[in-house]
This record gives sequence, C-alpha cells and structure tokens, in this order.
Amino acid sequence: MLHDVRCHCGDLAFEVEGEIAEVIRCNCSICVRKAALLWFAPAAAVRWTRGANQAASYQFGAHRIRHRFCPRCGIHVCGELEGPDGRPIVAVNARCIDALALDGLRVIDYDGRAD
Repeated sequence: MLHDVRCHCGDLAFEVEGEIAEVIRCNCSICVRKAALLWFAPAAAVRWTRGANQAASYQFGAHRIRHRFCPRCGIHVCGELEGPDGRPIVAVNARCIDALALDGLRVIDYDGRAD
C-alpha cells in the first residue's frame, strides 16, 4: 500500500510503500517530546515528493538517527538511520500519514532511554 506522508504546512512530503501492522512508541528524550509513533520502512520504499532538500535535520547522543523536520511548521516527519542489517531505513512518523487510522494499529513500547 502507498502512504502519503506530510508535515502540517505541506512543505515536506513523501510517499512510502508498505504495510503498517505496528508502530513503535519510544520513550527516549526526543520521542517523548514529539509524541511520535514510528513505523520503520526500508529507505528504498520512500520517495520524497516535496522538500527533501529543505528538511531540517537534528542529531544528538550517538548521532545514529538523523531526525528530519519542517523548518517552517516544525513537524517531525521521519528519522533516517541504519538498520540492524546495515541497510538504510526510515522511521516514519505515523502521525504524519494522511488517512491512517491510528486506533487500529498495534503499539509496541520501546525503551529508548536505555540506549
């Protein structure tokens, strides 16, 4: 299934192909503040349609995740990182996916504070 992802103002947008069965609710210092629900997809499944070069980035701690957000409206749309197998993956903020029923998703808690 193809999902449309965008920030609040629409300056950042991308499509991602895949099935969403579950999302991660991380309790690390940044995810708690963002209240993001994360769906992990291979980077190859993501196609930016607007603003890829304009997206602001933020890294902290071990600098393993490049958090991407809109410099205009401030919405965090995704994070880019390397998966356990070494391949690039994207942690999509499921709250930014148009027409996604969040209530129907299984939520898995992840202890990011331990990392």
